[in-house]
Amino acid sequence: MSTSLTADLVRSATDRLPQILADLERVISVETPSHDKTAVARGAADFAALLKERLGAEAELITVDGTTHVRLRFGTGPARVVLVNHQDTVWPHGTLDRIPFSTADGLVRGPGCFDMLTGAIMSIHATAILGEHLGEAALDGLSILITGDEEIGSVTSSELIRAEAAEARAVYVMEASAGGALKLERKGTSMYTLVFRGRASHAGLEPEKGINAGMALALTLPAVADIADAEAGTTVVPTVISAGTTTNTVPAEAHVDIDVRARTAAELERVDAAIRTLATRPPLEGSSVEVLGGINRPPFEPERSAGLFDRAVALAADLGIAAPTGVAVGGASDGNFTAGDGIATLDGLGAVGDGAHAEHEHAVIDEIPPRTALLAALIADQLGA
Repeated sequence: MSTSLTADLVRSATDRLPQILADLERVISVETPSHDKTAVARGAADFAALLKERLGAEAELITVDGTTHVRLRFGTGPARVVLVNHQDTVWPHGTLDRIPFSTADGLVRGPGCFDMLTGAIMSIHATAILGEHLGEAALDGLSILITGDEEIGSVTSSELIRAEAAEARAVYVMEASAGGALKLERKGTSMYTLVFRGRASHAGLEPEKGINAGMALALTLPAVADIADAEAGTTVVPTVISAGTTTNTVPAEAHVDIDVRARTAAELERVDAAIRTLATRPPLEGSSVEVLGGINRPPFEPERSAGLFDRAVALAADLGIAAPTGVAVGGASDGNFTAGDGIATLDGLGAVGDGAHAEHEHAVIDEIPPRTALLAALIADQLGA
């Protein structure tokens, strides 16, 4: 990459900051909680319109099992570089009333600004910068994905992501950074629900005729906890627990959700087998246990990010910006799918800030231009510009 181009990338990203912030306000103002498929479709349509306005290209709206995703491809061949984004958020409708978009004190605020709408807008503007300086032909082989269900496991988008990246040289995941650091390794995840079934009876008149599903659940929790392996970095955590219907009825059914994180595929498989074994040994006579769910995302192992991270460090030097650092994190992302398929993947290229899923969510404005320039350089690097 030429020295003149690298200088242009930083300057162009800085000049674009007002437009980037305006686009951020636009997309943050369209609330898209993951479970509301109508809202997600509305957000997807707006992103497609924004892609048309900024890049002059028609994006596709792809609906899978009722959830709408956005894909924009440049060229006719398989994707060589894929930018992975999502526009769904964890925030319920009405959050904007409490936490409106703002840019005070050098910070962007608003639901989803950090996780991960800033990264999605950076994807659009990094692409626009390259198109301006190199022409649309230089974007041949680039694909931009903006999915609609990442926050609830990417159930409808995972195959789309994997198929789009199948022949790619590089996948850049625009999730927020970890304190500014790129994410070089992520644990794999599994999600389970254990359903306990017993028999209802009147809790006061004849409790002995019931089989208490809530008690069966409680007796199973120590066995669930024992599956974890702290030394291996494997966590097995019961999260949402529910049982019963009324205060005077022995519960006939109970549920517990279980969150699993592990560094290796072998550990995910070990935990999966152990969880399923619980269904073969109900803790109360006459009760039963059903296991729902399974392995959701494979581990993102560090070998998949090493080469791209080295390029990011080198390109940052060319751009005259601070060299990125890298970390391993426990949370998973859509990068787990591509890294798990053996595709070079670099994650955490989005916002610098804090507060994912929290009331203090924010992104640091001054960090947006240099990171947008770095993304543009990384795209050009892998497309051969």
